[in-house]
Order: sequence, then structure tokens, then C-alpha cells
Amino acid sequence: MTDALAQDRAGSTPKRGATKKGDAARTGGEIRRGAAASPPSAHAAWKPSYSPWLIAASVMLATFMEVLDTSVANVALPHIAGNLSATPEEATWVLTSYLVSNAIILPATNWLSRFFGRKRFLIVCIIIFTLSSILCGAAASLGMIIVARIIQGAGGGALQPIAQAVLMESFPPEKRGSAMAVFGMGVVVAPIVGPTLGGWITDNYSWRWIFYINVPIGVIAVLMANAFIEDPPYIKNQRPGRIDYIGFGLMAVGLAALQLVLDKGQEEDWFSSNFILWTAVFAVATLVAFVVWELRSKEPIVNLRVLGNRNFAVGTLLMTMVGVVLYGTIALLPLFLQTLLGYPAVQSGLAVSPRGIGSICSMVLIGRLVGKIDGRWLIIFGFSVLAYSTYMFSDINLQISMGSIVVPSIISGAAMGFVFVPLTTMAMGTLSNEQMGNAAGVFNLMRNTGGGVGIAAVATLLSRGVQTHMVDLGAHINPYNPVVQQRMQQMQGAMTTRSGSSVVGAQQAAGAVYGMLVRQATVLSYISVFRLLAFMCCLCIPATLLFKRVRARKGGGAPMH
Repeated sequence: MTDALAQDRAGSTPKRGATKKGDAARTGGEIRRGAAASPPSAHAAWKPSYSPWLIAASVMLATFMEVLDTSVANVALPHIAGNLSATPEEATWVLTSYLVSNAIILPATNWLSRFFGRKRFLIVCIIIFTLSSILCGAAASLGMIIVARIIQGAGGGALQPIAQAVLMESFPPEKRGSAMAVFGMGVVVAPIVGPTLGGWITDNYSWRWIFYINVPIGVIAVLMANAFIEDPPYIKNQRPGRIDYIGFGLMAVGLAALQLVLDKGQEEDWFSSNFILWTAVFAVATLVAFVVWELRSKEPIVNLRVLGNRNFAVGTLLMTMVGVVLYGTIALLPLFLQTLLGYPAVQSGLAVSPRGIGSICSMVLIGRLVGKIDGRWLIIFGFSVLAYSTYMFSDINLQISMGSIVVPSIISGAAMGFVFVPLTTMAMGTLSNEQMGNAAGVFNLMRNTGGGVGIAAVATLLSRGVQTHMVDLGAHINPYNPVVQQRMQQMQGAMTTRSGSSVVGAQQAAGAVYGMLVRQATVLSYISVFRLLAFMCCLCIPATLLFKRVRARKGGGAPMH
């Protein structure tokens, strides 16, 4: 304490002929008085003790494990429901409970990191995630696995924003594109690998092993994080302040209600249900109150003022759209392959997994291009290719081969790399180091929220589209249509010969025609949804021009724009 006071005096009382030692004392005193008082160059001069790539491997191992777990359980839900004596509808709470707790923790990550220390908080989150994975695998009832998934989501929610903030701080400004390529590789590839891996493990071993595989990965992640990650000086000296209990409560309740609406909306026929209607009203009112409270609070748990930065606001909006398209497409393709083409879960996962190949290849390339080409043009190129590849999915029918899904998937994965990396770099590039932790929480929250909205929206559009197309197609199926009469007579004759009864043959022929009608209407509905997603990608192209150009000074200063 005496040394600190002496250094503070040296910093506040300049003397004639001050030495370098005195300058160092002044700098130390300024840092002790708070990050806001220190110049930007003091922050930019900090470098981690270990190679940034070792730090990247440490944080990405835990992040990949967490993101993988958001999708790996999808294909195992029927097995979980059957083993725990639950209905398929009840089993969906295994997914919803994780997403709710995950989303609640995401925006609060910055405050919790300041309160506990970022490194300590990261290690604790990995431990919680790993231990709760053991509880999920050992669950003997639906209630037990739901509680375990809530704990798992709370532990995993902070891993993504912490990893993103650590990477942005550990790499110099001119290499942050490479850092975001590493981060993007984990975030984009993991949800694609998840269904295939989950299906393979479930078919060959047990659904419980999709949770047990997290244990060795979690142990290695804890050891690496403890060895290589460190808190920067401006993190150590930041004071968290008092916790915003009201803001946290409004956020938790609002996001939980919103997720409940998204998860149960289609099942309850959306706003025709009083439960969904009032839950939606409650969610909107609570979230509006949360925004108003956080903007007026002196110490908000989520500093929404960061959205006043134009680049970050535009980037957050576009990242929400990326979540809608990415998770919406991933939800549609396996469903199409399994319900209409009869693919088993593992093969449907294999058909969409090549998207990961495209993502990996593009992110290796984009890491080298971010610092050389204006990020806005890279994002425009990425959204253009993503729109084209999504539109390619609309060229589907009931006779397509696996190649008709694989090729667009590879192109779509490559496009996602060109979107994700420069988008993250542009959004974060004009923020100070102190803002990145809070901004990363908001950024990842909106991507996950966009994914939830996207999945709910495509499910609703698909279901309603089937009804609309059935009405249109059914108008052409009537006994006065000669083509229909001829086809019905042929099918009735074949069915009568097989069953030996003309009455049974007529019933079977009518059932077969209805089945064909449903299948064709479903295909047309898929086509409509894919085209809508492609159109949404096109809308993102002009919005990209709202970004200010970001250029990093090679000397290590703050990004310029």
C-alpha cells in the first residue's frame, strides 16, 4: 500500500528532470486509479506472456465443446424421450432449458468476468459445464436431465463471449482477422458436426455418451486455460460495481418467456392460444422494461449504450440475420431428408456435414484477406454467395440425390466464413478493449436469439405453407379432371388386384393420392422457405454499406475508422 501511494504521488507531482523510473511510477499510478484514466496506448502495449495461438487453442477447445452441445442432442431426442418415459413434446424441454439459461448468462458475462476475474470465471464455467454433462448422462428422469441442462447452459453461456474477448485482446489489431477465423471455425462448424456426431453416437452406443464425451475435453480445457490464459492489467483493475438485480431479473424473465413462446408457439397454434398470446405480451413488456432500465441505470449489468457505436449496431443486426439463416437452414435440411426422402438420422447429418468443409477452407483464406481487403466488400461477397447457395436448396424434389444437398452445403459453408469473420472484425473494430467483453456478450446473445427466432419461423412457415399448397393442389384433384380419373382407375385396379376387394382398392387408391398430395405440398413449402431465406440474405447486402471502414494501425494502436 505504501509503494502504491508513493507511486501515486510520483504520478501526481511531476518533478524537474524526472527519470524513466518516475515515468513508470506515474503510469502505474494511473493504471491503479482506473482503466478510464489510462491512455489507450497503455492498453494497446500489453501483450500476453504466451503465444496467442496457444491462448486461441485453450479458449476454442471449451467454446467448440459448448457450441457442439447446442446441436448434438437434437437427433437423440426420440431416444431420450423413450428411455425416460416422456413424450416427444416433453423431450423438447431438454433443448429449451439449455437455451434459456445459456441466453440469460450471455449478456451478464462481462459483469461476472469483472467480479470474479476473467480467467477464474472461465475455468469455473468449464468445470460447471463438465460436471453438469456428467449429470445429464446419468439422468434417470426427465426432470433430472432438465435441471442438469439448465446448469449446463448456465456454465456454457459465458464461454463464447469470453473466448471472443480473449482472442481480440491477445492478438495485435492487424492479426485479429486470423483470430476471428479461429473463433468462427468453432462457432460455425460445431453446429454442423453436432447432428452427425450425435446421431452416430446414439445409434452405435447410447444417447448418454453425447454428454459423457464432454468430460475429457473439459478436463483438457481447464488445464490449458489455467496454464496459458491471463487477465490483462485493465481487467484486473476494473471494479465490477454493484450487481444490477432488477436488470438481471428483467432480462432473465423476459428471455425465458420469449424462448417459451418460440418453443411452444407452433405446437399451441401461436396467438390463437391464450397462453402463447399472454406469454408473448409479458415477454415484450418485460424486455422493453429491461431496455429502459439498463439505459437509465448507472451500473447496468448489460451496457446497451455500446449499441450507440454505429459499426457495432449494424454488426449486431447482421449477426442476428446470420443466426436466422444459419440455424434455420440447419433445422430444415435434416427434416427434409428424414421425413420426405427417408434418410436415417446419421445419413441426413452426413449430407449436411460438408458445409463444415466449406467453412474451414474459407476461414483459412479469409484470415489472410481481412487485413488486406476492405471488410465491407468481403461481407457483401459472403452474403451474395450465401444467398445463391440458399437459393440452390430450393431446387429440390423427391428424386434428388445426396449430391444435390452436398454441393450447396459446401458453397453455403464457404460463404458463411466470408460473412462471419469480417462481420465480427468490423463490428468490434471501433470498440475499445474495455468495451469488448460487454459487446461480445450482446453480440453472441443476438446470434443465438436470431437462431431461435429462425428455427421457430421456418417451422411455422413450413407448416402453414403445406396447408396453403395443399389447397392449391387439391383444387386440381376432382372427379371431373380426366387425368385424375385415369390415374385413379389405374391405381384402383392395381390395389383391387392386390387386396381382392374393389371397395378396399378404392380406399387405398384414395389414400395413396392423398399421400402424394401431402408430399408434393410439403416439397413446395420447403422451396418457398428456402427462397425466403435467400431473399433475407439479399437484404443484408445493402445494410453492409452502413459500416464505417476499419483499419488497424500496425503500431498496435486502437483501430481507426
